Amino acid sequence: MFEQIDKIITMIDEAVWGLPLICLIMMTGIFLTARLGLLQIRHLGKAFKFMVKNEDEGEGEVTSFGALCTALSATIGTGNIAGVATAIAAGGPGALFWMVLAAFFGMATKYAEGLLAIKYRTVDKDGHVLGGPFYYIENGMGKNWRWLAKLFAFFGACVGLFGIGTFTQVNSIASAVKDFFDPETSHVLFTAFGRDYSVATVATGILLTLCVGLVVIGGIKRIAKVSEVVVPFMAILYVALGLIIIFTNLSAVPGALVSIVKSAFTGSALAGGVMGSMVVAMQKGVARGIFSNESGLGSAPIAAAAAVTKEPARQGLVSMTGTFIDTIVICTMTGLSIVIAGTWLDPGLEGVEITMAAFQKSLPFPAIVASFSLMLCLVFFAFTTILGWNYYGERCVEYLFNRNKSVVKGYRWLYILAVFIGPYMTVAVVWNIADIFNALMAFPNLIALLALSGVVVKESRDYFARLKQVK
Repeated sequence: MFEQIDKIITMIDEAVWGLPLICLIMMTGIFLTARLGLLQIRHLGKAFKFMVKNEDEGEGEVTSFGALCTALSATIGTGNIAGVATAIAAGGPGALFWMVLAAFFGMATKYAEGLLAIKYRTVDKDGHVLGGPFYYIENGMGKNWRWLAKLFAFFGACVGLFGIGTFTQVNSIASAVKDFFDPETSHVLFTAFGRDYSVATVATGILLTLCVGLVVIGGIKRIAKVSEVVVPFMAILYVALGLIIIFTNLSAVPGALVSIVKSAFTGSALAGGVMGSMVVAMQKGVARGIFSNESGLGSAPIAAAAAVTKEPARQGLVSMTGTFIDTIVICTMTGLSIVIAGTWLDPGLEGVEITMAAFQKSLPFPAIVASFSLMLCLVFFAFTTILGWNYYGERCVEYLFNRNKSVVKGYRWLYILAVFIGPYMTVAVVWNIADIFNALMAFPNLIALLALSGVVVKESRDYFARLKQVK
């Protein structure tokens, strides 16, 4: 019976994350890119400037940089390490090309999300901010569309509690620590459900629960403060490791780049015929790119809405840098490392094992140092994803239950409980369920982005015209 349920859930997952949704997200990005006149190229410099230069005026709860780091904390996760490897293993090096292309158009989508989040957010008398797709659907499209906003909030709360925010990330952390410190499961503490649980797994679960609890109980301000420290640290550490691989294998870089571009249009020999394998490379690359940076899914604007700012377009630019950092920088580092090392060709490896093998092979350090470095990155990536999705889930619950604080607190404690039991969960089915809810979040958000694209264009023109007058 459980096998049948698993098959049904897998079929639904493959259906909702199939070509229709991928094409809709890509076409939305292309449409917004055209309407905004390649804004992600023309104003990328301003975006990075605004990323580190916070506004002094305007309403909000955290700085623009804090809001960005909160969003990045949720998007930079195990998908940047394991997801890229999975895409390349299935679609060849060309998957990385399509991943980056999806991110390029996704920058315009993320810009629109950030802009609308600020324009249509609500601020109560206590200065508490709530915004995101549910409010730009209700306030931008009209009260008649509130049912669509409720749908988005319901799906978002489910994603946070049942999968991406908790079980899958916690399990990834526990597995990474256990595989490094006790790979043979020599120190078994107890056995349950036919599985042995080592001291490393149990200790990791308890410590992680305490750390998450101490942060999330403090709300958005504490999450943002922790994210402002942890996110830059983990991103810089991972990028530094990637750059070391590139510079110590410099002679292999041109060949890797040629392989990536060539494979994008000819496909991988492992995937079959030219046309079929090219489609596989495109589908896997675009899907993993979208899943990694969440452009179009509607999660990041929930964090963007909390930023202290009075300019919607300015926050849109700051939000846009998140997609650039997540996919065009970090995912590219992972992909290049894998292609240079050639570990994607090993049929005995899958997921994070491919990236681990690439780091061990290409870094000029002992294998144990390379393994520890990647484990550290995995732990930080997954930990910050837990924090970011807690905030997203709470804001969705807050909207669903008309800002009922008791319900929000209940959700928070359920979230901490889910983190506690996460190391002991079998994550295959949970991950698929989370995938489904994540995809379902995208549909209401994309409808709103297309419906309000005229507002995005008008706000952008007004803002950039005012910037020119100031100069």
